[in-house]
Order: sequence, then structure tokens, then C-alpha cells
Amino acid sequence: MADHIKTALITGGSKGIGYGVAEVLIQQGIKVAITSRSQDAADEAAQKLNQIKAGYALGMAADVRDLASQQQVVAAILEKWERLDYVIANAGVGHFAPIQELTPEQWHETIDINLTGVFNTAKATLDALKNTEGYFISIASLAGTNFFEKGAAYNASKFGLVGFTQAIMLDLRKEGIKVSTIMPGSVATHFDNHEPSDADAWKIQPEDIGHIVYDLLKMHPRTLPSKVEVRPTIPGGKK
Repeated sequence: MADHIKTALITGGSKGIGYGVAEVLIQQGIKVAITSRSQDAADEAAQKLNQIKAGYALGMAADVRDLASQQQVVAAILEKWERLDYVIANAGVGHFAPIQELTPEQWHETIDINLTGVFNTAKATLDALKNTEGYFISIASLAGTNFFEKGAAYNASKFGLVGFTQAIMLDLRKEGIKVSTIMPGSVATHFDNHEPSDADAWKIQPEDIGHIVYDLLKMHPRTLPSKVEVRPTIPGGKK
């Protein structure tokens, strides 16, 4: 491979946790491809990221629910940069309602994006990661071990994602691919139509997750933190 600069794919990278991870990785000299279901959103985010280091960000429209879409993203990365070292499967959605009100459409979208989407991302990237002895990281949630009211769809997707990621960790370490899942608590993002504000200062910030991702990537090859739980130091910011 002519270019030895490491590269990463971040699904759902145009805002929130995905964008925060992209910022940190680019600051550390890693080229980053971000995806969004909107090409405009992907382009806008990539343009801002390229202000950190010119030519280090690539924005693409893709839908994690579609395996072919994920395969096309990988092909584009390999064509442009000739390698794929890291994958951060971050794309996610949340629908919160009691089971009496939860619609089949909301259920399927949550499972299809949060769980099947990570399966598709993994299937599309494994061959490329094998060539670089790469790293696959899923962004799950503390909701993957802690159930809550109105969380039937979201809990199911994140419980499944934690189990899926831990199982493929056992499969893929034999292939030289490391796998981890990060399980954040409250993060200051636009998730669930929330508009971040100063009132969210107590929450985990997106760039904090970026630093956790980078710390995992720097870990010695012999050591694998397979599951990382992270939560705000002071819940609600009240001591």
C-alpha cells in the first residue's frame, strides 16, 4: 500500500458522536470517511473536517440498512486511499414509546439501523480490515445492559448490539481484527431531536467518545478492551 496514513470509516458521521470521533481522529493524523443518509449533510461535515487537515475527510451518502450501500462505501475508500484500518459503526436512531404506542415502523427502523446496520457494516468491511489487521468498534449504549420504561425498541437494539459485537470479537480476533464496543451514557448530541445547549455541559461530549476511540486504537496489539462503559461523572451535573 503506497500511502501508510491510517484511514477510518465512521457511519453516521455528519453530527453527534460520529462527528466528534471524526474530529479527534483527524487531529491525530488519521484520514476519515464519514457517511450520512444525506449527501448534503455528509458534504457539509466533511468540508468542516477538512479545515482541520485538508484532504483528510471524505463525505458519502449511504444507508447502513443496505449491505450494497456499505459495500460501495468500502470500494470508494479503497479506491481513494487504498486501505481501511478502522471502522466505527456509529449510525443509530432512537424511538421511545411504551409498547402500547410503539409502531411496527418504529420498531423495524430501530432494529434495522441500530443492529442490522452494524451487521451490514461489519460484513462490508471485514476483508479490508483483515488486510490491515484493523479495528472494528461499535457505538452501543448503557441501554445495552440497563432497560428502562418506553425503551422496548431501543433496549432491544442495543442489548442485541452488545451481544453481536462481543460475539464477533471472539470470531475476528483469530483473523487479526480487534473488536470493541463502547457503551456511553448521556451524551450531548442531537439524538432524539434534542438540541444541545449549555444545560448539557454535565453530559459526555462527542469529542470525549472520540478520545476513547483513539485510546483503543493506540492500545498494544496484545491487549483488547472488548467492552467499555462510560458515563457522566456527575449525573445531572448536580453534586
